[in-house]
Amino acid sequence: MYSFNVSLWDIGLWLGVSAVILLITSELLAPYYGRSKIAMDVKRLRTVAIAAGITFLIIAIVRISTIIG
Repeated sequence: MYSFNVSLWDIGLWLGVSAVILLITSELLAPYYGRSKIAMDVKRLRTVAIAAGITFLIIAIVRISTIIG
């Protein structure tokens, strides 16, 4: 069978892209843009996006420290 090699760096890149997409979505769904008809918790969406971004930064720091050291 086929197997995919997924490293920690690949997961970090996926988290970084997901964080950017989630942050853009949360800003577009903000109530001051007139999109208040969508039933979605924008604060929770932003929290998840920020958590994904922080996780990406931690993985990037680990990657950089392994390259340097």
